[in-house]
Amino acid sequence: MAFKLTAADYVEYLEITAVEIEKSGDYVTALDAKTGDGDHWVNLNSGFQKVMSIKEELKTMELSSMLRKIGMTLMSGIGGSSGVLYGSGYIAASKALKDVDVLDIESLYTMLKAELDAIMDRGKAQPGWKTMIDSLYEGLESYKKAVDEGEDEKGVMEALKLGAQQGRDHTKEMEAVKGRASYQTNKGVGELDPGAVTMCIQLECLSDYVINKAL
Repeated sequence: MAFKLTAADYVEYLEITAVEIEKSGDYVTALDAKTGDGDHWVNLNSGFQKVMSIKEELKTMELSSMLRKIGMTLMSGIGGSSGVLYGSGYIAASKALKDVDVLDIESLYTMLKAELDAIMDRGKAQPGWKTMIDSLYEGLESYKKAVDEGEDEKGVMEALKLGAQQGRDHTKEMEAVKGRASYQTNKGVGELDPGAVTMCIQLECLSDYVINKAL
């Protein structure tokens, strides 16, 4: 059975994600205190809670407009560099899906790839630099590989989740190229990147949502 996610479905996924991000507060903040400024979770959670404050409005919008609204809301709600990156990602996704009514296996990849490209371009960063990009990049690489190998849609979603987890875990051994961790003697080696952790949470929730709700 092929999955189809409406704008309202996507908002429901975001509701689940917002809860999981909120629950991760102590862990992510402690992790970020070792490698960053210690405010990643506070800022990200603030942005997601702001999105939740307009969730009923978002559910009534067409997909592209909804994604743009989410991007603008995250940009203002998160603030700082992370806000710009998340905002840019969602706004790029809205442009890539301007003529799409529902998300399916192909358009979901298009959406996530547009987000990845925008985040890399705006942040002037690459995979392997110990950032949130690593979870998204490896998740999408696994997604594409599963599609190319003819996996069913459940298998593709499981590949997205596993790839995101591997991307997150790989940041533990990476040297930070940007940010506060890059100024540490060991450049953050031995610790997970908090941005990769929270990006992974989002992709885990997305994978689980598609499998449990839409498939």
